[in-house]
Amino acid sequence: MKKIAIKISLLVSGACFSLGAFAQVTSWENSPLNYQNSPMNYQNSPFNYNNSPMNYQNSPMNYNSNNGVYDNSGKRIGYEVTAPSGVTNVFDNNGNRIGYSPSKR
Repeated sequence: MKKIAIKISLLVSGACFSLGAFAQVTSWENSPLNYQNSPMNYQNSPFNYNNSPMNYQNSPMNYNSNNGVYDNSGKRIGYEVTAPSGVTNVFDNNGNRIGYSPSKR
């Protein structure tokens, strides 16, 4: 009887955990596995000159740039670039991709 009770409790707890995982699923349009959002896509890569920190538009030394990303204290932590596909990529000041916003098209 104890073995059956243990198996049932494990089954119920497993079902509860799997329901929690199901709630965190994102749509394909927002997924990083979608090639349009992937850093493997050249449009989203820091190797693309448009996304590079070597591009003066993205440089922290360009005080006239309008694509800077700042923290709450006003310190510049990176920059954002919109790819031709509509994905907005967020890079740190060294050119590492730290986030993205999927295309709104």
